[in-house]
Amino acid sequence: MNSRKDQLAALDRLLTIMDELREQCPWDKKQTMLTLRHLTIEETYELGDAILENDLQEVKKELGDLLLHIIFYAKIGSETNDFDIADVANDICEKLISRHPHIYGDITVADEAEVKKNWENLKLKEGKSSVLEGVPNSLPALVKANRIQDKVAGVGFDWEEPKQVFEKLQEELEELQQEVAAENTAKIEAEFGDVLFSMINYARFLKVDPENALERTNKKFIKRFQYLESKAKSIGKSMKDMTLAEMDVYWEEAKQLK
Repeated sequence: MNSRKDQLAALDRLLTIMDELREQCPWDKKQTMLTLRHLTIEETYELGDAILENDLQEVKKELGDLLLHIIFYAKIGSETNDFDIADVANDICEKLISRHPHIYGDITVADEAEVKKNWENLKLKEGKSSVLEGVPNSLPALVKANRIQDKVAGVGFDWEEPKQVFEKLQEELEELQQEVAAENTAKIEAEFGDVLFSMINYARFLKVDPENALERTNKKFIKRFQYLESKAKSIGKSMKDMTLAEMDVYWEEAKQLK
C-alpha cells in the first residue's frame, strides 16, 4: 500500500488538477453546487451498488468519483471565500475528536451501544434541539425510517429484545388485515406504513440492514426474471403467451443458479 507521504501527494495532485479544470475546462467552469448535486447522489448509489456486489475495484473507482465531488464542492466554496478543503477536513477532525471522548478524553465506555448513546447526547449538548435533526428530509423513506429508529434508540427509546418487536409487527399486521377486510382505503395505507416501519425496526434488532436486504432481493429477482425472459425467447415464445405453469418451470431453474 502507499505510504502516508504518497497518499498526501496524491491528494495534492487532485487539488491541482481541480484548480486547472476549474480555470480551463468550459464544463467544469460552469458547474455550481446545485448542478453537481444530482450527480453526487448518482455516484453515491453507484458506490452502494459496488459495495453490495463486493467489487472492490469498482468500489475504488466510485470512491474516486465521490472524492472528486468533495474536492469540487470545496473548490466552489473557496471561490466565494466561504470555506476550502482545509476547513472541511479540520471541521470533521474536530467533530470526531469531540464525539469520541472515550478516545480523546477521560470517558470510559463498555461497548458500541454506549458509544452511540454518548454520540447522540453530545449532539444535543452541541445545540441540536432533537436527535432527529440529523436525519435528512430527502432520504428515501425506507432509509429514513431506519435512521430514525437508530437515532432514537441511541438515547434509550427502544425495545428491550427482538421478541417484543416481532410481537409489535404481528399486532400491526393484524390491524392492517382488519382495515383490508373493512375495505377502508385511507386506513389501509396508514396501517401498511406501520407494518413497514415495524419490519424495519425488527430488521435492526436482527442486525440486518433493510435497505441492503431489499436491494439484494431486487437484484436476485431481476436476475431470475431475466433468465425467464431469455428462456422464453429461446423457445420462440412471448412471455405473455406462456402459462404460469410454463413460467414456473424456468423460474425454478433460475433459482438453482448462483
